[in-house]
Amino acid sequence: MKDKSVDQGKRGFIKSAAIGAGAVVTAGIATPAISQKKYNWRMVTTWPRNFPGLGVGAQRLADRINAMSAGRLTIRVYSANELVPALQSFDAVIEGSAEMCHSAAYYWQNKSEASSFFTGVPYGMTSRELTAWIRYMGGQQIWDKVYDQFGVKGFLSGDTGTQAGGWFRKEVNSIEDVKGLKFRTPGLSGKVWQAIGASVVNLPAGEIFQALQTGALDAAEFVGPFNDLALGFHQVCKEYYMPSFTEPGLATELVVNKSEFAKLPKDLQQIVEVACQAEYDQVASDFYANDPIALKQLVDKHGVNIRAFPDDILEAGAKAAMNIMTELREHKDALTRETAESFVKSLTILRTRTEQVDQRFGLAREKHFIYK
Repeated sequence: MKDKSVDQGKRGFIKSAAIGAGAVVTAGIATPAISQKKYNWRMVTTWPRNFPGLGVGAQRLADRINAMSAGRLTIRVYSANELVPALQSFDAVIEGSAEMCHSAAYYWQNKSEASSFFTGVPYGMTSRELTAWIRYMGGQQIWDKVYDQFGVKGFLSGDTGTQAGGWFRKEVNSIEDVKGLKFRTPGLSGKVWQAIGASVVNLPAGEIFQALQTGALDAAEFVGPFNDLALGFHQVCKEYYMPSFTEPGLATELVVNKSEFAKLPKDLQQIVEVACQAEYDQVASDFYANDPIALKQLVDKHGVNIRAFPDDILEAGAKAAMNIMTELREHKDALTRETAESFVKSLTILRTRTEQVDQRFGLAREKHFIYK
C-alpha cells in the first residue's frame, strides 16, 4: 500500500521546487533590467602613458574592471598631465573631476602624514608584510578612516618590491657626501634624506630626467631598474645605488571617490576590490621579472656602476627613521598616531617571519646552492 504522506511530500517538494525555479527565473528576468545601467568613470594617474609596470598596471587595472563587469563599469584612463597634473590626481578625485586615481599614497603626506604608511616607510615593511598588515591586521580599516576625511577610499593596486636607492652623479662614500645634495625622493624617504643632510625635492616621474640633465638635481631615485631604464637616468648618472633602505616595499593605490563608489551596485564594488587585489600581484610579478633583466642591460650596455650605500649612511638613515617614527607615534593628529601605532605593532610581529625564515633561506641559498 502506498504511503500517501510520501506522495504528498513528493508533490510538496516538486511544487516548492517549481516555485523556487520560478523565483529564479523571475529574478533572472528582473536582475538584468537593474544591472544594465552603465557607469563611465575617469581614472587619472601620476604615471606617464604606457610607463613600464606602473602606467601599464593602471591601464591593465582599468581593462580588468571593464572585462569583469562586462562593460557595465567602463574606466577611461588619463595619464599624467592629460587631464590634470600628475600630483593633482588625488585632488581631482576629491573634487569630483575624476572618479578614481592611480597613484602612490605618500604623495599626499601634505594632507595627512598617515598617508605615507600605505605606500612605504623607511626601514619598514616589505611588500608581503604590507599586504599582511592591510588585509589581515587592521591596516585597511585605518586607511579607510584616514581617507574618509577627504571623501575617498583607497585600495592597494600594485607593488614594486624593494626599490633601488637612487642615481648619483658621483660616488657617495660617506655621510659627508650627502650634505647639500639636491636629491629627488618623496614621502618619509624624503624626510630621512633631509635629516641626514640632503636637500630634498619631490617631482613626478616625467620631470626627473630633465631636472637631472639641467643640474637642478644631483641625484634622484624613482623605483628601480625596470622603470629607471625607461626614464633614461643612465644617460646622465652612472652611479646606481641599491637597495634602498628608505623604500623597502612600495605599494601603489587606486583611490575612488567614496560617494560615487557608493552608487555602484554591490557586485561592481566587489569587482573593483578584487581587480585591485589581482593587479597588486600582477604588478609585483612584472617588476620581479623585469628588474633583473633591465639591470643587466644597464650594466652591460650602458656602463652603469652598481654601488651599495656605506654603513655610516645606513646607520644615520636608521637613526633618522626611528626619530621620525617616534614623532609620528606622538603626532598631534589622532589618526596619524593610530596609524603609526598599528604599523609598528604589526611590523614587530611580521618581521620575525621575514628575518627568521625568508632572509635565512636567501642567505643559505646564496651560500650553498649555485646552479647554472
